[in-house]
Amino acid sequence: MKNSKHIIIIGGGASGFFAAINSAINFPEAKITILEKSTKLLSKVKVSGGGRCNVTHACFENQELIKNYPRGQKELQQVFSQFTTSDTVSWFAQRGIKLKTEQDGRMFPESNSSESIINCFLEEAKKHNIDIHLSEEVIGLKSIENKISVSTTKNTFIADAVICGIGGHYQLNNYAFLKKIGHTIDELIPSLFTLNLPQSNIKELMGLSVKNGTVKVNGTKHQYTGPVLITHWGLSGPAVLKLSAFAAQEFFKLNYHADISVNWTNNLNEEYIKEILSVNINSKVLVVNSSMFDIPKRLWEFLVLKSDIQPSKSWNELSKKQINKLAQTLSNDSYNMQGKTTFKEEFVTSGGINLKEINFKTMESKLLPHLFICGEVLNIDGITGGFNFQNAWSTAWIAAKNALYH
Repeated sequence: MKNSKHIIIIGGGASGFFAAINSAINFPEAKITILEKSTKLLSKVKVSGGGRCNVTHACFENQELIKNYPRGQKELQQVFSQFTTSDTVSWFAQRGIKLKTEQDGRMFPESNSSESIINCFLEEAKKHNIDIHLSEEVIGLKSIENKISVSTTKNTFIADAVICGIGGHYQLNNYAFLKKIGHTIDELIPSLFTLNLPQSNIKELMGLSVKNGTVKVNGTKHQYTGPVLITHWGLSGPAVLKLSAFAAQEFFKLNYHADISVNWTNNLNEEYIKEILSVNINSKVLVVNSSMFDIPKRLWEFLVLKSDIQPSKSWNELSKKQINKLAQTLSNDSYNMQGKTTFKEEFVTSGGINLKEINFKTMESKLLPHLFICGEVLNIDGITGGFNFQNAWSTAWIAAKNALYH
């Protein structure tokens, strides 16, 4: 083993472990070392999906799959052509972990616990004699005679290949050793967050949701339709999270202060809503008691009062102006967003290593030979639903396949 090759993995998270295990499978004679700067391994895997680990998404057509990534779609076409969602499902199944698909397409281990994935990775690491160093932060990389010198806070290693999978971070200093070798770090901006509406009393309806609402950032092209959830700080749910990811740059420029509008009726237009409301014009039933468009009763009451219709008013007492106002509120309900809140314990970053500096056939850096990059450290991010993990698995698999090409 004296002359065996050495592959160093930077980062003990999802992409790091996947790269390490697959490197060991591809190059059984090689020594594999994981360097993790913190005291914990796989921390994001642990909290993902509320502790159940949202491994991937049941989207098996690559052209559809890439649409779930606000940044990196073009590059991911090449990535997913090499390692697909189906490959992810098979990889875990071969190791005794069957995945189940939920109604919204998210895929979880049948055990409903992220511990299944963590244990799988730790067992594979043990089986393949992968060396794991905790509290060892990488501070420098340098090319030396067709190898890479890796400096840490404790040691210096010489590696034949280095795979960097440090995940996404908000602070630029986490990318310092990559900047030192010339990599461009695209601006680090939060993605995947919920909208704070401090001035609105809609927060009193926390816990209520509509199946299909359309949320829009006024003055931009960004709008998304899907479930909308009212929380104790404002709005959340899949439509809001998708909006936050695709409009991340705009939200950042606006310092998270923006005018938001919600169409609570799926995406019906105002004129059509007026027609439907007018059907009730002769009814003596109170408007507040006549919830329509699959809107929960308490939310309907809130929207009726917001349209300046008194609780005592019946349909046959409404003026045309009041019908118009209600239609407008239902289709274009305005709120002032002031700030954001991280979605659960998860965070996703827009930004990271500039994609032009990576060869996506191999995941090798174009600036430092034998350095490979994978996962969220790249300027690639997906919406919620298992898409960020799929990017991690696919890019890590490709890096592991090509690590010792020479």
